Parts: sequence; C-alpha cells; structure tokens
Amino acid sequence: MKSNNHQQQQQVLDGSDIVELVENEKVFDKFVEQKFQQLDQDEDGKLSVTELQPAVADIGAALGLPAQGTSPDSDHIYSEVLNEFTHGSQEKVSKTEFKEVLSDILLGMAAGLKRDPIVILRMDGEDLSEFVHGPGYEIELVSVFSELSSCKDASLRDCIVKALQSLSVDHGMPPSNDPWVMSNIVEPIVDSCLDEEDKREKSASQEKFLEAFKRVVERVAQRLNEQPVIVAHSENTFDGSGVRRLLSNKFEFDKALNVALETIPKDRHGKVSKEYIRAVLDTVAPSASLPPIGAVSQMDNMIMEALKMVNGDDGNMVKEEEFKKTMAEILGSIMLQLEGNPISVSSNSVVHEPLTSATFLPPTLNETEEPST
Repeated sequence: MKSNNHQQQQQVLDGSDIVELVENEKVFDKFVEQKFQQLDQDEDGKLSVTELQPAVADIGAALGLPAQGTSPDSDHIYSEVLNEFTHGSQEKVSKTEFKEVLSDILLGMAAGLKRDPIVILRMDGEDLSEFVHGPGYEIELVSVFSELSSCKDASLRDCIVKALQSLSVDHGMPPSNDPWVMSNIVEPIVDSCLDEEDKREKSASQEKFLEAFKRVVERVAQRLNEQPVIVAHSENTFDGSGVRRLLSNKFEFDKALNVALETIPKDRHGKVSKEYIRAVLDTVAPSASLPPIGAVSQMDNMIMEALKMVNGDDGNMVKEEEFKKTMAEILGSIMLQLEGNPISVSSNSVVHEPLTSATFLPPTLNETEEPST
C-alpha cells in the first residue's frame, strides 16, 4: 500500500489482541461466560448443535468463507468446525469444552493474522481528494478510459460506475463493488452528478468522460469527509514458501498430519479413506501458510489439479503411511505450482460495527477477492 503524507487513519489487526485475550485467564473466562450465555438459548448449561450454529457461522465468516450452503468445500469446513466442538458425536457441549475449542480456534486465527495482518482504514476523503487534484490523475484516468472498450456501447453513467471500480483503497476509495458502497455511495452520487440526458448518452468523448468522472469523484470525497467509511484491507501472497518449510521439517510435518488424522475415522485394519484428504489438507493448511479450502478460488483449482495427479478423489481405503505419502505428494504439487505461479489476493470489506465493540471474533470479513498471478 502507498505511503502518503496523510495516509488514512489505520489500525493493524495482527492477532496480538486475540493472544492477549486468551492468555489472560480471568478476562477470557469472562469473555467465554458472556458468549456461552448468549448462545445457550434454553439456559440448560450446555450448547446443542443448533445453539452452536451462530458461533460456527461467525468463525467461518471470520475465515473469509462464503455463507453456509453456497459451496460444498466451504460447507465441509463449517462441518469440521462444528465437529471440533462436538468431537463428531456429542449432542451437547459443556462450557469447559466450549472454552477449550474456542481457545484453540482463536489462537489459530491469531497465528493467521500474525502471518497476514489486516489493516483497518478510516477513509475520510482526504486521500481521494489529493488523488483527484494530483498531477497523475488525468494520465491514470485516460488510461482507464482507453481500457473501457465496452463504454462504446454503454451509457456514460455505466462507464463511470465501471471506472470507479478501478480506484482502490490506495486512491482513498472504498471498494465500489461492495454492495453497501454501491447502493449508498456510488449509485446515489453518480445519479446526482449527471442529468438524465448525460446518464443515457452513449459513446461519450474522452473529454466529457473525464469531466463527469472528476465531478463524481470530488463528490465521493466530500461524502467520505462528511461520513467516513471504515474498510478492512488485507494483502496475501501464496508463493509456496510455507509449504516448502513444512515439507522440509519432517518432525513438524508428521506432527501436523498426526493431529489432523486424530479426528479421521479408520477401519478395523487402521486404514483411512482417501475421501478425507480434503479434510486433512484443510487442517494442515495453516501450518503450510495456505488458505482454507473454499476461500480462494485459484487455490482450489490448484488443489483439484494436485488431487487428480495422485488419484486423490478415488475414495480408496489406504494404510496411514500411504495416506501420509499421498498428502506429501499433494502438498509438493501445490508448492511447485505456487512457486511457478504465485497467487496474490487483496481483500477489502466495509466494517459497519465499531472496532472497539466486543464481537464474538475478530472483524468479520466478507472478502472481495482481487486475485492476480
């Protein structure tokens, strides 16, 4: 991200607050008590599967997963999170069990934030105003206009809306493809800055486009000055280095696999079904600096390719050692793919709740992926 004289007011979420919360036994006990009471609707001192669902949904959202029911891969992760609480069979979870699992999950999330911090930006329009009145503004917008080939057949209004999506948080612009930003900032301001004839005009000249766009952006900057918008921003690059570190340390790799395999059912001969490869891979992912399955589409495609190479989807029963060997081959394939073709993901999400409020988890992010390779 750029470094301006004025950079937007920032708060960095690096997981340290979560660690501090969990390690302070008195404070964490109070935190758990409060959350447990909120979830325990029938006040019987235990949490049913139904009562745990809001907690599972919050955890999935904080991991950047789509909502339950929208993706088989992410639904599998939601199921695994629930199994962490219920150990796969319990119908009710005690407060002690809830505390233990919540502690493990929060510390895991803290480790993820330490690797890939989230920056909270308070966007007040000043950076956007500096950009629009700066020396590089017109050159950049001429380039944007030339790339909007579809604008030859689109209305001036639609071209301006599309051009706004080329402005990033580095320009001081909240993500305009966020539904809230689109409906509360972009569309009302564009409509207020153009008359009816201009809105419908097609094949607008570059000069007219630049003039109208500048008017819109100045009004957006004014709106942000009157009512700042808080945006959670993160940038992650998956280049395979975390996978290489894990595979090169046999002790850590075996430890990560053994922990993952503890929850996987085995037959009477100690064999494991390859249908659980995805579940084990998802458990090992944090140790390999990989995102959860379902969080980054490009990564999911790489995993599918790796599974095909080792027949990982055939569902055969194999000995535990063979299962581990297959996992190593899959991770090795992912590592090589990432080393040759790293995946970068930029995530931006509007935060509507006060940052100081006591939420169940760190700020929930509905990630808008902007991957590049």
